[in-house]
Amino acid sequence: MLCSVNWMPAAALSGRYGAWMAPTCGLTRLPPAREKKQPDHEPPDHALGRSRGGWGTKLHLVTDGAGLPLAVQISAGQAGEALYAEPVLQAAFIHRPRGQRRPKQVAADRAYSHRRIRQWLRGRRIRAVIPERRDQIRQRRGRPPGFDPQQYRRRNVIERCVGWLKEARAVATRFEKLAVHYLGSIKLAMIRRYLRIATLSNTA
Repeated sequence: MLCSVNWMPAAALSGRYGAWMAPTCGLTRLPPAREKKQPDHEPPDHALGRSRGGWGTKLHLVTDGAGLPLAVQISAGQAGEALYAEPVLQAAFIHRPRGQRRPKQVAADRAYSHRRIRQWLRGRRIRAVIPERRDQIRQRRGRPPGFDPQQYRRRNVIERCVGWLKEARAVATRFEKLAVHYLGSIKLAMIRRYLRIATLSNTA
């Protein structure tokens, strides 16, 4: 229960001793709160959602063959990987001879085994090293897509990169409400990774 003081108009309470104002106590309706202006590119759900692991944020990360982070996108926990695979791959640039900026192959886990992703990679002449999901194996008609298990074993570098990023407390435990601020914390951890590698290479 809220108690507020309402000041009555002086003209309505004027008497022998002139105008006066009396406080009254009662239940009143609070004015509607002002909507805060959200930063640009801030998703409505703030990249927060519930998945099997609980309430949290999902990271979509791309690294090179040595485990160096190249690009990152964040989404709600229940969001599908197929929606963010193309944007995060387009944001990653690899400097190679003859001006090529696309990798020869992309290794990803079963969550990225979608026809749309495979077609997108095939259209850019990028080899997909992605194992099929169990439901896709049961429903498959025809020959299976190409898969190289030896190259897929090298995907552990991105798992190690995720483990290194989680050493940053702001990344492992999200404190930021806004997704843009949390994404900035992740990119700051990526910059620290590059600076550390550059420092070790200069001292070697």
